Amino acid sequence: MTRVCLLGKPDVNLRYELLSRETARQALATYDIQEPFENTVAVETVSLGAAVALLNDLNWYLVRFVDDAFILEPSVSDAEWLSRSLATDIRDDAVEPSENGRFLAVYGLETDDSTSLPALVEPMLVTRTGGAVPEYDLRDVDDTVVVRLTKDEFGA
Repeated sequence: MTRVCLLGKPDVNLRYELLSRETARQALATYDIQEPFENTVAVETVSLGAAVALLNDLNWYLVRFVDDAFILEPSVSDAEWLSRSLATDIRDDAVEPSENGRFLAVYGLETDDSTSLPALVEPMLVTRTGGAVPEYDLRDVDDTVVVRLTKDEFGA
């Protein structure tokens, strides 16, 4: 299954904003909505194409309420997420799945004792060289989440 994860802007409650609007609620109605990280909404879709189509359906809401949208596609990687743009490029055969992964955003993952969910914090843009992901060094974190980016998103 392909996972979609939407990271809400800091000043909004993403789940509330999406589910309080009829069009977004209808687009998400067939999915089991999860919250893997603080202020996120995640669902599982049947394919990369379905994941990209869902994000396209929700675009109006993404622009207003979402900081970032990630897609975890097992045929590309079991551990590294794809940005929406990279996922779209792979779906459209503009990029080979094996030819990505150089440009990354590495999010810190912090666990706060006052909340039950870990929070994604401060993405660090890095370039993978020699196969290894550079270590996250913006602050002390419990773990990291790696998101593959397109060259344009990275700004290279």
